[in-house]
Amino acid sequence: MNSTKHISSLQNALIKNVLVLKDKSRERKKTGSFLLEGIREFELALKGNYSIETIFYAEDLFSETKIEALIASLSPQPELISVSKEVYQKIAYRETTEGIIAVAKAKVHQLSELKFKNKNPLILIAEAPEKPGNIGALLRTADAANLDAVIIANPKTDLYNPNIIRSSVGCVFTNAIAMGNTTEIIAFLKQNNINIFCAALTASKVYTQVSFKTSAAIVVGTEATGLSNEWLENATQNIIIPMEGEIDSMNVSVSAAIVIFEAKRQRSL
Repeated sequence: MNSTKHISSLQNALIKNVLVLKDKSRERKKTGSFLLEGIREFELALKGNYSIETIFYAEDLFSETKIEALIASLSPQPELISVSKEVYQKIAYRETTEGIIAVAKAKVHQLSELKFKNKNPLILIAEAPEKPGNIGALLRTADAANLDAVIIANPKTDLYNPNIIRSSVGCVFTNAIAMGNTTEIIAFLKQNNINIFCAALTASKVYTQVSFKTSAAIVVGTEATGLSNEWLENATQNIIIPMEGEIDSMNVSVSAAIVIFEAKRQRSL
């Protein structure tokens, strides 16, 4: 075991830095680091080839044996720091926790680095999503459907916000994710001959009447404003989910899931 440090004071400078990293998007962007909490999230970060810098663990919740097993294959080895229960509760951001929090290095999600595993990729694009819960839900749906990529256009929220990590249950680490502005993403899709299907209320076909069997990007906007005109003007086809009640829209993650799994159904025939 290579743990050489124990922290029991909330006034410790390192703990203060961790708290800033947890709470401030500006600090995450400046340092290129972020916090992740929980065993599943930690394991998915490793699966996604994230670099782990430091591990904080509560001795009464997480044993040294478990720590050794988790980091056995890591090179270089992260710094290990045991902390008191009081300190751990302060830096934790989940109501129920498992005793392990790590500082990891963020990735640069450039559009130019996006590679597809399939010849006819199926992609989810979300324009300007703001709510961490919605972003996390979209990433869980993308993982469940084994999509080729998720692209966030005009991002409004830091991808490594702890609430996105929590609501995605760690899927933020295993999805292929890229970010960019709407103009460059549309250019990227056209360059790669990917059809653009925009969820919209006007000039739309019912989503079940559209073929998603070739390369396809399913594009969703916010519940409040929908998609920008630039997307609608460049769409291969606008699509709509028929509403039979009093409202004309659903939660963005629910809508995306409905269309994505219709596309998966068509591709399985």
